Amino acid sequence: MDIKQYMEQVGQQARVASRAMARADSAQRNRALLLIAAAIERDAALLRAANQQDMEAAAANGLAPAMLDRLALSDGAINTMVEGLRQIVALPDPIGEISNMKFRPTGIQVGQMRVPLGVIGIIYEARPNVTVDAAGLCIKSGNATILRGGSEAIHCNRALAKLVKEGLLGAGLPENGVQVVDTTDRAAVGALITMPQYVDVIVPRGGKGLIARLMEEATVPMIKHLDGICHVYIDAKADLQKALAIAFNAKCHRYGTCNTMETLLVHRAIAAQVLPELAKLYATKEVELRADTEAHAILAGAGYAHLAHATEEDWATEYLAAILSIKVVGGLDEAIDHINTWSSKHTEAIVTEDYTDALRFLREVDSSSVMVNASTRFADGFEYGLGAEIGISNDKLHARGPVGLEGLTSLKYVVFGHGEIRQ
Repeated sequence: MDIKQYMEQVGQQARVASRAMARADSAQRNRALLLIAAAIERDAALLRAANQQDMEAAAANGLAPAMLDRLALSDGAINTMVEGLRQIVALPDPIGEISNMKFRPTGIQVGQMRVPLGVIGIIYEARPNVTVDAAGLCIKSGNATILRGGSEAIHCNRALAKLVKEGLLGAGLPENGVQVVDTTDRAAVGALITMPQYVDVIVPRGGKGLIARLMEEATVPMIKHLDGICHVYIDAKADLQKALAIAFNAKCHRYGTCNTMETLLVHRAIAAQVLPELAKLYATKEVELRADTEAHAILAGAGYAHLAHATEEDWATEYLAAILSIKVVGGLDEAIDHINTWSSKHTEAIVTEDYTDALRFLREVDSSSVMVNASTRFADGFEYGLGAEIGISNDKLHARGPVGLEGLTSLKYVVFGHGEIRQ
C-alpha cells in the first residue's frame, strides 16, 4: 500500500463528505447516532471477540499494564459507549445557532453563527471506545472525521468502523463522514498531520511520545494536552472522611488515565492525622509512596512498606501506575505555587470546608479543570454531561478542558441588512 496515496484519498473523501455532514439536519445526525448505538448493542459479542484478539496480541507483545487497561473493552465500557451516544443525541444541536445579534447605527444587524470546523483528524492509542466517542461527537457537530487508532486496537476498531458506517448510511449520510484509517503503518500519522488542504484540526489522544512528535511535525492546528500531572490538595480545614475518599479514589480508581492524581499535597497542620489513615487505604492497593522529608517521616513512623524519598523529578512525572508523590505544605499559598509550578494544567482539586480557600483555589490555580471536594477522576466529558469527549485540552486557545460539541465548532459573523451601503 502506498501510504501517501492512500491518505490523500482518505483526505479528499473526508473533505467532500464534510460538506454533506455540515448540510445535514439535526434529525439526520441524531438518527445516525441512534442507529450506531443499536448496532453496538446488537453486535456486542462480536466487538468483545475482536477486542480479545487485540488483547491477546498486545499481551504477547509486552504492552504495559496501563495500556492493556485502556485497550480492554468490557461490558461496562460497551454500555458506556452506547449511553454516551444517546446522551449526545439528547444534547442541543449547536450548528446554525445564531447569537449576540446587535443592531448597528448604520441599520445592519450583526451576530455570530456556530458552524462545524470541517474535517477533524483524531489520533489515539489503544482505546477503542475513542472510536465511538469521537465519531459520535463529530457526527453531531456536523464534522467529517478521520480516525487513526493505535495498532493495538486494529481488530476492534475495524469492527466498530463497520457499525459506524452502517449508521451513517442508514441515516442518509455519506459513509465517508467517518473514516477509520485501515493500516497500522506509522507513516499514516505523518501524512494525516501534514494535510492542511484536507484536515482542519488534529486531536491527538495518546502518550507523551506521540504528542511530542505531533507538536514537532504537524502542519495542521491541534487541540491537545501533553501530560496529566494532576494534584489533590488537602487543606487544614478539610473534612477528614471526604479527604480520605477523594485522595484514594483520585489515585486508585484507575491508574492509566490522564485525570488520575499523581501528586498529593497535605497541609502541615493535619498531615500527621491524615497521612497514616491514607496509608492504610493505599496499602490495600500496594501503592508506592514517594514522599518529601516531612511526609516520609510520618509514613515511616506509621510503618508503611512501599515508601521512597521523593526527588524533584517526581513532581514532574505522570506515573500512570500505582505510584504517588506526596508533599507536606505550609498552606494554600504554597500548595497553589507548587501546582502552578509542576502541574500540566490538566486537573487539580482542593478538599476544604473553607469557602474563602476554595474560591481562591478556583481563581488562582491555572488548570483546565479545577475542583472543590471532588475527585480529579471526574474531569471527563461524559461526567461533565457532554455526552462524551473527543479529548482534553490544556491549551488556552479555542477549547480548554474536556472537548465536547462546542469545542468542535467555530463561530462566523453573519450580517443582516436592508439594502444599507457604507458611507
